[in-house]
Amino acid sequence: MTTLINQNPVIYEASVGNSTREWREDDEIEDAVDPIDAQEIFDLIRSISDPEHPLSLEQLNVTQRDHIHVSDEGNTILVEFTPTIPHCSMATLIGLCIRVRLLRCLPSRFKVDISVRKGTHQSEHAVNKQLNDKERVAAALENSHLLEVVNQCLATATSGGVVVNIVKGPAPAN
Repeated sequence: MTTLINQNPVIYEASVGNSTREWREDDEIEDAVDPIDAQEIFDLIRSISDPEHPLSLEQLNVTQRDHIHVSDEGNTILVEFTPTIPHCSMATLIGLCIRVRLLRCLPSRFKVDISVRKGTHQSEHAVNKQLNDKERVAAALENSHLLEVVNQCLATATSGGVVVNIVKGPAPAN
């Protein structure tokens, strides 16, 4: 049996719905300039499943809107995340999931940096170095088992911030 690293994580309330971003008239215009902001990035990553628990990164307070910095004009995005415990062995995997989600969803013009928030992990420098090294990320994604785990974490990334339907079972009777 696998032993959990953090057997009793603190669970926070997730935002309701897919986004807290307000609708704008320009949203319906196909040719309108649509700048990307921190809220949009948060909406993309908040419902990623934690690799260890059937909870989202938002529910575990690993990702927060205030820890995302976007320069649409400068084509840069910085996502800082907070592991649930200072010795979390899943920190690199969580960061990899965030990176893959953003790589799959954002225009290629963006330079994305992912990092553990300063002072929140005992190996933050090593984790940050791994997460922002293109060759290491590419090598990690060539590992079929690791890619399968990443894809499992990303499978919930559109469920609106709350991880649902983790256990597959018969459909409820109507």
